[in-house]
Amino acid sequence: MYENIFHLKNDRPLIMGVLNLTPDSFSDGGEYNTLEKALHRAKQIEEEGADIIDIGGESTGPNSKYIPLERELKRVIPILKKIKRNIDIPISIDTYKSEVARQAVEEGADIVNDVTALRQDPKMVKIIKRYKCPLIIMYSKDNTPRTTIQNKNYKDVIKIIKLFLEKRINYAENHGIDKKQIIIDPGLGNFISKIPKYSFEIIARLNELRDFGNNILIGASRKSFLGGEFKERDIKGIITAGIAYLNGASIIRTHNIKDTKEFFKKFNG
Repeated sequence: MYENIFHLKNDRPLIMGVLNLTPDSFSDGGEYNTLEKALHRAKQIEEEGADIIDIGGESTGPNSKYIPLERELKRVIPILKKIKRNIDIPISIDTYKSEVARQAVEEGADIVNDVTALRQDPKMVKIIKRYKCPLIIMYSKDNTPRTTIQNKNYKDVIKIIKLFLEKRINYAENHGIDKKQIIIDPGLGNFISKIPKYSFEIIARLNELRDFGNNILIGASRKSFLGGEFKERDIKGIITAGIAYLNGASIIRTHNIKDTKEFFKKFNG
């Protein structure tokens, strides 16, 4: 299954469009939390040129709140069913809860995006093994799904990320997941540290993660390390995505699909 989803392009990365169904997401919380609004945005995301759509029902940013399983299911599953019938691009479900992942995949989601890298819900690894779907694992300085605002310092940030990803990949493989299913995300912004320099260092040294042989996803879009207000961050995020692509990123997760797609058309045009 996973081998048929990622038809990588020769001249640009795959573009993953973000659709948050939450009231408290840092960038677009509350904008798409009804079925009609979410479906309209999903169609837009496809029309604007995204290759994948990433749907999330619980925010994990700083100051976000835990929501119960049943509430997340009510947010995500009805909308996912509707979207699946109306768009043709693969769907990623952004969740760390195994039951949300299970129901989402059974309703047509193609990818599971677990920001906890299989650390939060011990049943998640069984779901990924059973359905053989692609899995995104991300580095985070925090053990919980929600990141904290903290001035964490690193002697060598890439070394720490590599050690973390190696352990999580080994864990997945030891539980029956094919390494080819795994997409790695080094994390950026507050998932790394409140100190911006570490996020920029990750982008500059991203090619060191190629040693894993896995597809690399980068999600710099509108993150605070870029500076300025949310809308001011779009161009900075797109430029960052370009540098990340040159350094080995094959998937770019973004809120601004249209401009990101246009940028990469010109990038190699």
